[in-house]
Amino acid sequence: MSQRFELVSAEGPPPVWAALRNEAKHAAQAEGSLASMLSATILAHNDLGRALSYQLARKLGDQELRAMSAREVAEDAYDSDPAILLKVEADLRAVFERDPACKGYLQPFLFFKGFQALQTHRVAHWLWSQGRETLAFYLQSRSSELFQVDIHPAAKIGAGVFIDHATGIVIGETAVVGDDVSILQGVTLGGTSAEGGDRHPKIGKGVLLGAHASVIGNIAIGDYAKIAAGSVVLKPVPAGCTAAGVPARLVNCPSCTDPARSMDQTIGEAVFDYVI
Repeated sequence: MSQRFELVSAEGPPPVWAALRNEAKHAAQAEGSLASMLSATILAHNDLGRALSYQLARKLGDQELRAMSAREVAEDAYDSDPAILLKVEADLRAVFERDPACKGYLQPFLFFKGFQALQTHRVAHWLWSQGRETLAFYLQSRSSELFQVDIHPAAKIGAGVFIDHATGIVIGETAVVGDDVSILQGVTLGGTSAEGGDRHPKIGKGVLLGAHASVIGNIAIGDYAKIAAGSVVLKPVPAGCTAAGVPARLVNCPSCTDPARSMDQTIGEAVFDYVI
């Protein structure tokens, strides 16, 4: 029976890279048919950035952008902006801490398309910041094809973000997603018209966006708010509140204290019931 890796000790959690390598060694010993892949992807590398560059290249490389070129682009991003790798570590921790089906860091690193799509976006966003828009759009397109996640390269996404299941997620150009946010499948952070400018949502820290929720327009979702599954939100949501329905109404203020970490998708008894 599969068991979760114990990633916390009396001295605190080990470094992500050390834990990932340890898991890869155990997996290679247990499953010899994958030992070569695990060695090439993780064990042959000296740090998380090189391993992730290799892994993304395996996924993103095609006839137009060869795997080696994709790998070099990712390595350039990590070398130029080490803060990206700090976000990567936070993202891996977020998946392990919030997804009870996740057994350790190895699963999201190798297999979870939400994590891989987010890391592709981080490289594409770095390219966008360097004025390399064509290649950034290319990575966006590949991510959409491979992972069914469409994040505009200009969108700003914080650290410790958990994208669960991932299929059907759309995040627009001027959207901002804060730290420690959890996003389930089918979420849309969209605009309201064909006009340009700042037109997409601003999602605060620790927000939980339920499955198939749509947040539309240049509106703010306050820190630690919760958007219930299937809701359509067209107006701002105060910090710590739950919004649910079509159109969304405030149904609970305050909600649970840290919904993105607890992944608590319940609505609770309605304390407020008015359209926002």
